[in-house]
Amino acid sequence: MSDTICHHLLRRRRTSGNQRAYQTKIKGSWHSFTWNQFYDQVSQTYRGLLASGIQPGDKVVIFSQTRPEWTIADYAILSLGAISVPVYQSSHPEEIAFILKHSDAKFVFCENKKLLRRLELAEQHEPTIKSIPRVLFESFSKSDQDLQGLMLQGSKREDSLDEAIQRRSLDELATIVYTSGTTGQPKGALLSHEQIMSEVGEVFDYVGTCDTDITLTFLPFAHILGRIEQWGFVYHGFCLSYAESIEKIVHNLKEVRPTVMVAVPRIFEKIYNGIQAKIENKPSRRALFKWAESIGLSYSTEKAKKGSPSVRVRLQYALADKLIFSNVRAALGGRLRFVVSGGAPLSRDLGQFFHACGLLVLEGYGLTETTAAICVNKPGDFEFGTVGRPFGDVEIKIAADGEILVCSRKVFRGYFKSPEVTADVMENDFFKTGDIGEFTPEGRLKITDRKKDLIKTAGGKYVAPQKLENHLRLNPYVSQALIHGDQKKFIVALITLDRETCQNHLREIGRSVGNLEELAKTDEIRRLVQKSVREINKSLSSFETIKKFKILPVEFTVDSGELTPSLKLKRKYCDQKYKDDIEELYGEDKGGFDL
Repeated sequence: MSDTICHHLLRRRRTSGNQRAYQTKIKGSWHSFTWNQFYDQVSQTYRGLLASGIQPGDKVVIFSQTRPEWTIADYAILSLGAISVPVYQSSHPEEIAFILKHSDAKFVFCENKKLLRRLELAEQHEPTIKSIPRVLFESFSKSDQDLQGLMLQGSKREDSLDEAIQRRSLDELATIVYTSGTTGQPKGALLSHEQIMSEVGEVFDYVGTCDTDITLTFLPFAHILGRIEQWGFVYHGFCLSYAESIEKIVHNLKEVRPTVMVAVPRIFEKIYNGIQAKIENKPSRRALFKWAESIGLSYSTEKAKKGSPSVRVRLQYALADKLIFSNVRAALGGRLRFVVSGGAPLSRDLGQFFHACGLLVLEGYGLTETTAAICVNKPGDFEFGTVGRPFGDVEIKIAADGEILVCSRKVFRGYFKSPEVTADVMENDFFKTGDIGEFTPEGRLKITDRKKDLIKTAGGKYVAPQKLENHLRLNPYVSQALIHGDQKKFIVALITLDRETCQNHLREIGRSVGNLEELAKTDEIRRLVQKSVREINKSLSSFETIKKFKILPVEFTVDSGELTPSLKLKRKYCDQKYKDDIEELYGEDKGGFDL
């Protein structure tokens, strides 16, 4: 294999030129663009970059949310032989300044005026980045330098995109992906075209996508999981549909009716919690749902183990499907064959619930440094609670302390300008993931937790905090949870509320509705959370059980710093920010809730 992902763009144009490549919503209506049109957009942008003085090896930043222009810019950069540097649209000015300076950026694609203002704030932290040229995807005045203007500049040149692509090779550096980082400054992972092709050339065939599939894409392309979907649509030829926003995903699902999708667990948690919230105060509907859920679990379990459930279970499932499960599938568009979930652990219970609904959620595992997935479940070969088997050239071994080590062409080239840090994460040809795991007897990988996140209690017992946090987030009234207990006698939890669900519940029972601060002090809400924690504790070993919790009167968000853009907890940041609340739970002050 010698072709880069850019070579596959030429192949798509040659074999499928007039077929639909992607679709996006413009002024309220969905518009489709063919592979020929996509090629022309990339070609014009490529020539515009040349006209702006960009050369092979230059670093070009893309600072935007997920949208077609992001994809067009990325392929233009890669085709030229330059290096794309994604920046999350939620990044703070200090982080933006660091990435632009550290990456030696020569050019910036910026989405709109809002993000341009944040870029200008970043300049206050690092004045040297002020001279970097920038182009907006959306312009609001004639004075703005926008993408259309860049394309117009490029139209005056005759440089051939095809010839540029033919000069590209697998060993060239393609992108520097800065990890969002749960601690410290982000690190720039170096990924070449070889890593990209090793991933997209194996994972999509492995799970079984095809060129007739349609996806709904909404993950940030600054995250490696979203980026792989963007590269995969060119390699495999499926139609990429751009969601309007995270808030409009449910609406867009019904419009686009995708056949496959890539998502993160938080999306499934929200869907499940939304269902739970709707039936919480309706005993008859709740009883019906619980019955259907138990039938679905039996059906899912028997189907996975035996291939075909018993006649009795099939008959019961048919009724449950008609009354409950078909409605869940319809809300997701009604055509999903499967969804690939990554970026964070997926609860086994969630996987089984959606399988009962007739939707297979395939959990995978990987990191930025492994160019996304190195293990994934696939249709016909899956087990909930695991991340599936290694695929392609991936070799995995488990270190003596349980850490997962990976050897593959998918493993990155190192961290930009950080040879010492790179050396620390490599053991010969194996990358040290920092995750703890084990193989099941069937050969599937099971992730326990992040090595650095494992809690060792004062009694010497190890507790995996993500396991408890995942349990807590399945409560519809809970938004986020932070488990603490390192070197302590017992485990405690800080909990944030799902504002909308809590307010709706109080309205339904005729109680006054307040803001988050008032909700956190409401006896009814505290009772519901306490009930959930007690139920969770029943399934845990005694040393894992949550002895105290406190409801915080705030939300954990990306903007306020508690979450990464992929919605994972910044554990050390939270431990420090809420240090007083944690100490209160271990002190004499009864500010928390005893269990």
